[in-house]
Amino acid sequence: MRLFECGTLVPGCAWRTRADNDAEVVRRAVEHLKTAHGETIIRENMVDNIKARIRDEATAA
Repeated sequence: MRLFECGTLVPGCAWRTRADNDAEVVRRAVEHLKTAHGETIIRENMVDNIKARIRDEATAA
């Protein structure tokens, strides 16, 4: 499983998601940024920042 923790991008946010592939993790993270953090425009560099913070759940400690 792939894991993304929003707090690595937005300090203080405890939201996290996991999915079988990075595309689904990014989709969920973008939706979270829109609904929880009020982001209306998701720029390419934000997607790149999300992708850079996705990791294998097995290695997350």
